[in-house]
Parts: sequence; structure tokens; C-alpha cells
Amino acid sequence: MHSCNISSPYYIFSVLQAQELRVNDKVTGNLLQEALLPCSFVSADQNARVSQAIWFKDGANIAAYSPALGIKVKDSDRIQFVNPSDTSTPLRITKLLASDEGKYTCEVSIFPEGNFKGTTQLNVQAVPQNSANVVQVVAGDQEMTVATCTSANGRPPAQITWQTSVPGNVTTDMTNNTDGTYTLISNYRITPTWTADGEKITCTVTHDGKETAIPLKLSVQYTPVVTIEGYDDNWHLNRKGASLTCNAQGNPPPTIFKWTTANGSPLPPSVHVNGKILYVDQMDENVNTTFKCEVTNAIGSRASQQEVLVREHAMLTQTNNAGAIAGGVIGGVLVLLLLAAVIFIVIKRNGLHSAKGRGSYSPKTRVFGTGKPSQEFNYQEDSELDRPLKGTIPPRDSGLSPSLCEEDDEERMDYKVLEDEEEEEKFNEVGPMLQLRPHPQVGSYLDDDMESQTDGSIISRTAVYV
Repeated sequence: MHSCNISSPYYIFSVLQAQELRVNDKVTGNLLQEALLPCSFVSADQNARVSQAIWFKDGANIAAYSPALGIKVKDSDRIQFVNPSDTSTPLRITKLLASDEGKYTCEVSIFPEGNFKGTTQLNVQAVPQNSANVVQVVAGDQEMTVATCTSANGRPPAQITWQTSVPGNVTTDMTNNTDGTYTLISNYRITPTWTADGEKITCTVTHDGKETAIPLKLSVQYTPVVTIEGYDDNWHLNRKGASLTCNAQGNPPPTIFKWTTANGSPLPPSVHVNGKILYVDQMDENVNTTFKCEVTNAIGSRASQQEVLVREHAMLTQTNNAGAIAGGVIGGVLVLLLLAAVIFIVIKRNGLHSAKGRGSYSPKTRVFGTGKPSQEFNYQEDSELDRPLKGTIPPRDSGLSPSLCEEDDEERMDYKVLEDEEEEEKFNEVGPMLQLRPHPQVGSYLDDDMESQTDGSIISRTAVYV
């Protein structure tokens, strides 16, 4: 008989698909509880039967089943088959121990197909017991543990973190317990000060992907912190309703408030005390002293002082901001006026300079610093003079020479401008000061008006030197 069809690929694939051993890849059990490890055989052949099933842990035989020979288990108190049959041989482990964790292999012999294997990873876990508490300490300069967080008997070991605004250090210790579990103790340590009292701190325990947060509040004991309120530096004779309040905070809370004077003298007769408040019945010169408030709790005492100055008259105070607003408005107006004055001066000065720069000169016009002709004279050409100029010494520039107008603007700027034409015209660094008198006939400045000098220069008879 020809058997080529039996060896065809399609036939082999169908056989493999028809035969299957089913197990779980991973099983998790809790410590001291139980875990079930399934193992079943599926076959399309109705005549296929399990002839033997053996469970191994990490390669060691721990349980065997045979329909013909029966069941054999090493630790029968905790390990047993659950309703074994020709197609199923599941294994149950009770009272799980940490040592039960490992790889379990189910090997089944099927007649007539052969042997089949399947492996399951068994994990044993223990949910930890988490707790946290604060440690009450007294404020000081040594680092102390102020909070403790514990995660006990967990498997695998948990993780502990802290969240708080108070800077500190963390120490964590882990213990391996005999049952395979772990215990972690984490301490939060700070140098305790009174400001840390009552601050929030949270311990967070993370195990098997789950977080457990435990909120706490720090407890730092300290002597009272004392302040005195009520003095406004405006206590004056005959003032009514004045008082001082002694405020204090401490852990444990303050119980005793004591008012005295700083120098130890008795309190003035014009005051009286009611608990933490000192009332002034009559404002007089006896209140002119330094008051002291001492506060006590179970840890100790601390005091604060307030110096009081009694004035003869009340100080003028601004009850609202109207004065400030008015002052701001007046200041703004003054600034604007000052700015306007500066702009006016700059424009005026630029106008004077521009006017000077625009000044022109002709051979018949005398020009002063303003660029305006002060007097107009007619000159005759040198050829028309009755007498030629003598001497080789050049005439001293009196400020009337036409050559001044031929110089550039920078040379004319050397003169100081006087706006008032009635005032004397003064030239700086150019010789004598002179004043021109109006000529009887403007425009007829003839050559006979000039007079020769011994040094060869000529001067005007109508010019008066002062």
C-alpha cells in the first residue's frame, strides 16, 4: 500500500494542530494561600489517552500520576493532583511558601502520540503591611528622626519615598525575613526648628505597581515665639484706647503670660493687664517706658520687649492717600513746566544762533553779533581817498572792519551778543570798547571823517572810545 499521502506536509500540520498540551505561562499566588497549576491535553484522536503525567520543579520530580500505577507526591500535605484524568493532570499547592516560587514543568506521555511538555512560572508574593508615624522632638541643633515609615513582610520588597517641603535626609533599612518576605524601615531626619512644626510630610509605599500614600504632620516642640503688637509710634498725652497685645505660639501651647517693665520696676498705675493684653487707662508720662511680656509653656519661657515713647502732641498722619495723589499731581505739573522752560530756552538760543548765521554783510554795512546792522556807512574805494594809508603796520581791528563779515560763523561766535541795542556793544578779546554815535548824515561816511595817526593808522572822528 502506498503511503505517500501520510507523509505530505498538509497531513503533518493537521496532526500537530490536533494535539496540544495546555498550561499557563505565569501563575501568581499569595504567601500562605494556594496556587493552581493547570495542565491538560487536547487531541483530535478520540482514542488518545494519558498514560503518565509528571510535574517537575526546577528540574526535580515532585509529583507523578499514572492511571495504572496511581499517584505519588513528595509533599503530600501541601501538593496534590486535582481530579487527574486521561486528559487533565492539574497540580495544586497550598500554604504557599516563598520557597515554592520557581519554574514548574508538566510532562505528559500520550499513547500512542508520545511525550509533551509545558512550563509555568510560579511567583509567590506577599502584600506588605504599611504604616507611618511622626516622632515628636524638641527643637535643637542636632539632626533627628522626625518621621518613620514601615513596609513589613512584603514580597517582593517594596519601595518607600517621602514628599515634603522641609529639607532633610532619608535613611532606609531592609530586613530579609525567614519566611522569604522583606521589611523596610525608612526614617526622615532633619535638624528640627520651630518653623518645621505642623508641616506636612507624606510617606509613599510602592509595591507590585500599586502606591499607598500615608500623610503626616511633623511635631516639633519649642519654647514660645513672642511678639508684641499695638504700638504705632504715635502715643501722646490724653490718647484713649491704647493697648499692647502679647502674641505667642509654641508647642505645647503657651499657658502663662506675664507683663513687666524691662528694668524690673512695677507697672505704671495708669495701666492694667488682662491675660496677654496690657491696657493703658490714662496716657501720661509714666507710660513712657519699655514693657516686657514673658510667655511660658511646658518646654520653657521666652520674652519680647516694646519701647514706648509718649509724645506731648499727636503726630499728623495721612489718613488716606489724597495727599499723596495731590502731591503727585503737583509734582507732575512742575515737571511739565520745567520741561517747557528748558524747551523755550533751547529754542530761543537756537533762534539767536540761527539769526546770527543768517546775517549778511555788504561793503557798506557794519554788522555786530546779532547779525543786524547797527549803523550803515558809505565807504569810498581806496582810489577815492584824499590821503593814502601810511605805514606797514596793519590797523588794529576795532570790530568795524568789513573783513569781519567775510570770516566764517565760528569766528563771529567769539563775540557775545547783547539783545538790547541801547546797551553798550562789548567785544571780547578784540581791543577797546567803542560806541558809535549816529552820523548826521547816514550813508555819507566821507573820507574827511577819517584822521591819520602817527603810527600809520586812521580813526574816525565820529567814533567815541570809552
